[in-house]
Amino acid sequence: MASEELAQKLQRRLLLEESGTAGEAAVTGGEAVEETEEEEERRCLTASAGAELSAKLCRRQDINEGAAQPRRAAVFNPYTEFKEFSRRQIKDMERMFRLYDSGRDGYIDLMELKLMMEKLGAPQTHLGLKNMIKEVDEDFDGKLSFREFLLIFHKAAAGELEEDSGLLTLAKLSEIDVSIEGVKGAKNFFEAKAQALSSASKFEAEIRAEQDERKREEEERKHRRAAFRELKSAFTQ
Repeated sequence: MASEELAQKLQRRLLLEESGTAGEAAVTGGEAVEETEEEEERRCLTASAGAELSAKLCRRQDINEGAAQPRRAAVFNPYTEFKEFSRRQIKDMERMFRLYDSGRDGYIDLMELKLMMEKLGAPQTHLGLKNMIKEVDEDFDGKLSFREFLLIFHKAAAGELEEDSGLLTLAKLSEIDVSIEGVKGAKNFFEAKAQALSSASKFEAEIRAEQDERKREEEERKHRRAAFRELKSAFTQ
């Protein structure tokens, strides 16, 4: 009897030990799976970072070799960078740009350019639109910033666009006069300097004219308010 009880106890001990070993194996296996997943995630992150770094290094190499141009800052002053245009011309271009920037994101994408050309009466094919953007797309993002939009008129004024270019058609149909060449069209240094001084004087004159116009409008508003007060006081007496 005692021997049977002893045999049962030993059997239970063996079962407990076996179950404990199996549990440890299961935990160890789970930890191994977890470690494998962590290692895989680390490898993916490393590969992603490596690809991004590789892309940046390739672009830097292209810029150094002249195969690509560095991206310009998003903020720029059109009046100082495009001195060949008057303030009124640049404002007309800005008005036109905003009119067709339906997404209000500061860019004209391919579909917005398509709509613009259709409104101007010169619809383009999909490939033609892509080529138009490509001609002035300095940062290779596939859309036109305001600076790149101004480049269209700069190239048109300087005679740098082909006759069959969609951009030249855009510039001609936009009703913005860019026929006068700026400093770039000067024949020699002295003429260029004279044109630069003339351009600066013209720029200052336009600013003064705008300021005078605002002053006149303010004076007119004051006179209208004064006349209204006089009229009102006359009726209340």
